[in-house]
Amino acid sequence: MHHLSLYFHFVKLRIRSQMEYRLSFLFELFAQASISVMDFFMIALLFNRFKQLAGWSLWEVGFLYGIVGICFAVAEMVGRGFDVFQRNVVRGGFDTMLVRPLGTFYQVFAHEFLLRRVGRIAQAVVVLLIANSQLTIPWSFAKVGYLFVTLMSGTCFFIGLFVIGATSCFWTVQSIEIINIFTNGGVFMGSYPFSIYRWWFRHFFTFIIPLACVNYFPSLFLLGKVGSSGVSPIGVQLAPFAGFLFLGITMLFWRWGVLRYQSTGH
Repeated sequence: MHHLSLYFHFVKLRIRSQMEYRLSFLFELFAQASISVMDFFMIALLFNRFKQLAGWSLWEVGFLYGIVGICFAVAEMVGRGFDVFQRNVVRGGFDTMLVRPLGTFYQVFAHEFLLRRVGRIAQAVVVLLIANSQLTIPWSFAKVGYLFVTLMSGTCFFIGLFVIGATSCFWTVQSIEIINIFTNGGVFMGSYPFSIYRWWFRHFFTFIIPLACVNYFPSLFLLGKVGSSGVSPIGVQLAPFAGFLFLGITMLFWRWGVLRYQSTGH
């Protein structure tokens, strides 16, 4: 509880600093939402030409888009500290964290809070709600709980990717750019049904980088498309928990990296 209280105190300070220039903040908020709107607009244009994509309608894809968009935006908002961690390594700021009586993972996690991502979250939520209104999903308490777990797990998955990028800085100093393929690229890939991709691609993003487990498989369950997909129903039920497992593994990777960290000397 002490750590949680301290985290919210840090968040309060970050929000206060970001609200110092409110007009600038509102412009950034609007820009974030506008960019995301254009992303979905391009998907809509595709469906204006092709009415279906591998048996998925526009609003079924919109459901996919909404889930992955929310997860990524929330992960960026709360996990920004890992995304910009290379600055701490380059400037020697991580050395200070090592001597504080708090875990380094917790300190980096609480180091940044990007409030302007609220614009992107709001846009993804709106798309998800509109898609839901256009679909006939028989909602129940179990499905609402499943969706909540899916969103939490998806957020943990993207935070895990940020952690991998941050941990790589212990050896490379600068974060490796390939991580952007799995973060920003993951949002793009997750906005479409995985059935359109080749088998090796689907297997890689299911068993190695479990993007499909926190977006595509849960959507199959919520949209009632499990039977026609050929995917194991038990696997679909367990799929959302892959994001929590993935984050746990990346946290172990972080601890291993911290043990091998060598100061930059600044």
